[in-house]
Amino acid sequence: MAELSTSKLRAVPSLGGVAALSQARASDRTDAEVLERVREGEAEAFEVLVDRYKNPLVNYLTRLVRCRDRAEDYAQEAFVRIYKGSGSYREQGNFSAYLYRIATNLVRSDERRKSRWFKLTPALTAELDGPKVEGPPPQRSLLSAEATEVVTEAIEHLPLNYRAPIVLREIEGWSYAEIAEALSLAEGTVKSRINRGKERLRRSLEGYWSGS
Repeated sequence: MAELSTSKLRAVPSLGGVAALSQARASDRTDAEVLERVREGEAEAFEVLVDRYKNPLVNYLTRLVRCRDRAEDYAQEAFVRIYKGSGSYREQGNFSAYLYRIATNLVRSDERRKSRWFKLTPALTAELDGPKVEGPPPQRSLLSAEATEVVTEAIEHLPLNYRAPIVLREIEGWSYAEIAEALSLAEGTVKSRINRGKERLRRSLEGYWSGS
C-alpha cells in the first residue's frame, strides 16, 4: 500500500492492477465483496474502490475547499485510512457515507486547527473576510460566470458545519438520510443546518443582488 500512501491521488490507482479480480468482473462486485477480498489479503482489490469513488469524492472536496490539489490530498488520506482500517470495518451498504464522513472530518480537523491558530493571533482574522464584492447587480440568469463565482465564494466562507450539508444536498444531490449518515448527524439537524446555512448565504449575498 506504499504507493497509495505516498503518491498524489491523480496517480492512483497504482496498486499493481486488479488481476486477482479480473476473472470475476471486478467492476460488478459490491463494496462489501471488494472489502472482503482486501481483508483476505488481496491488497490490489482496493483499487476497485478507489476507481469507483475517487472522482465524486474529489469533486465534493474541491467544492468544500476550493482547491483541487488539497481535495486530492484529503481524498488520498481518506482512502489510506480506510485501507489501514479495513480489517475492522464491516460494510453494510453505507461505504460511500463512511468514506465521505472520513474525508469531511479531515477537512473539519484542519479547519479546527486553523481556528485555534487564529484565536491566538487575532490580527490575522481580518484576512478571513476577504475583499467585498462590488459591481453592477447581476443579470436575471444566475448561471453567469460572475454570479456562480460569487455564490461559490459565499459558500466557501460558510462554517464547515453548514457548508458540508449544503454542498451534499444542493450540489451533490444527496438525500437528508445519506447526509445524516455521512456526517454522523440526525436528519433534523441536517435540515436545520441547511436552512441556517442558506439564510447566512442570503444575508451575505444581499449586497450583490441589490447592487450595493
